[in-house]
Amino acid sequence: MSKHNLAAKKEIFHQHVLNLQQSITEAIIAIDPKIHIVTDPWDRLDHKNAPGGGGITRAFEGEVFENAGVNTSKVFGSLDPEFAKKLGGTGEEMWACGISLIIHPKNPRVPTVHANFRMIEAGEKFWFGGGADLTPFYPYPEDFKHFHDTWRSACAPYNCYEEMKKVCDQYFVNTHRGGEMRGVGGIFFDHFNSSNIESDFEMVKNLSNQFIESYFPIVKKRKDESFTAEDEDFQLHRRGRYVEFNLLHDRGTTFGLKTNGRTDSILISLPARAKFSYKYKPIPGSPHEKMMDYYFAKNNLGNT
Repeated sequence: MSKHNLAAKKEIFHQHVLNLQQSITEAIIAIDPKIHIVTDPWDRLDHKNAPGGGGITRAFEGEVFENAGVNTSKVFGSLDPEFAKKLGGTGEEMWACGISLIIHPKNPRVPTVHANFRMIEAGEKFWFGGGADLTPFYPYPEDFKHFHDTWRSACAPYNCYEEMKKVCDQYFVNTHRGGEMRGVGGIFFDHFNSSNIESDFEMVKNLSNQFIESYFPIVKKRKDESFTAEDEDFQLHRRGRYVEFNLLHDRGTTFGLKTNGRTDSILISLPARAKFSYKYKPIPGSPHEKMMDYYFAKNNLGNT
């Protein structure tokens, strides 16, 4: 891959994530027309205090979506030498571009969702990464199946679903909670480079374009359902576990902070409200106790 061809692909990828950010924004508005949106461009300095790119944060607050962030970024420049060693590239210069989103609905019958798709160049190496995963709070197996089936179909041309699902199940786990998953999984991949940038680029582009179909039909089906105080209490406790994962284990959070990203744009992944109780357990025999079973890989319906 010549430097010229790689540079062209990088710019095409940047335009793709900007277009996807707008498409997802329009899908959110279609469901929550009165939603308040803050569009916030930002810039950063690299490790040597030179201009290092930036991004566009979109923060949402509405009636259906309690809070959400759909962010794009294109950052570049020098890295902290110690972090550069851990990144998996060569040298101490990098370029990274991607879209990252998190949506926390208000109704606990509607799942939270996360997705990101990115391209990274570090020295002489480049790769793609990303994925999408679902965090429901109520046991609707048909919704989990819709999410997994959408990604299974999207991955079919590339024969990659089983591997990406397995990596997702292994990654989005609160290991300090005895192997309890953050949600019911989805797909996840990192350091993906088949040595054919054309096919890799098309795969990541096509996968990322499936996000809207994977999630918003579930929102439309569930957003107007009635819910109980117990439903909301369970949602808030599970959001607490979401916070634990994002602050303790999430590599994207670490990457953003270690590369001098915008802190508020990084931590927009956290829910507006969450709850913590000592040794919390749902009410025995409740739907929420049943939901707990799905937070383990063998039960999340991706295997059906």
